[in-house]
Amino acid sequence: MYGGMDETICNDFVDLTIAAARGELDHWAETAEGRIALLIALDQFPRSLWRDMPAAYAQDIKANRLVLEGVGNGHFAAIAPWKKLFYIIALFHCEGPDHLDRLTVAERLTEVMAEEMPDQLAHLAEKVRGQNARGRSIIERFGRHPHRNPHFGRVSSQEEETYIATGDFPHVKNEG
Repeated sequence: MYGGMDETICNDFVDLTIAAARGELDHWAETAEGRIALLIALDQFPRSLWRDMPAAYAQDIKANRLVLEGVGNGHFAAIAPWKKLFYIIALFHCEGPDHLDRLTVAERLTEVMAEEMPDQLAHLAEKVRGQNARGRSIIERFGRHPHRNPHFGRVSSQEEETYIATGDFPHVKNEG
């Protein structure tokens, strides 16, 4: 359901994820490659380690700051196109009042990534565009990711409950 990495991350990357969350690895952001590693440790690993708990999303704002700073300082431009995907994903993950503005940035970054992608990976760009469109439609509709409501103790509207019942969320792989 979640891409099969939860067990590996929970077994092999607990200490690293906790260190990143505590700010002990912030110096990694001094280089383009270090920044992408820190971004993965802050945005991807917590979603496995603390799945279905508020802690899974606790580093989203910090991850977004890393993304926006990395775009501005040239780190995004310096990394391989397939690594740029982690910048894009982080922008979509983080809820907040500026979410739609960040989605516009993510869509622009997707086009940069697509232009740089080698031919054998070019198909990924269309998948990312599709995910971007799905994510944007949910944020435009609800202003947040409703499937997180139970984890945050938020009350869902009737429309959100109907959406949640589908189980078809942009960041979750459905089995079948």
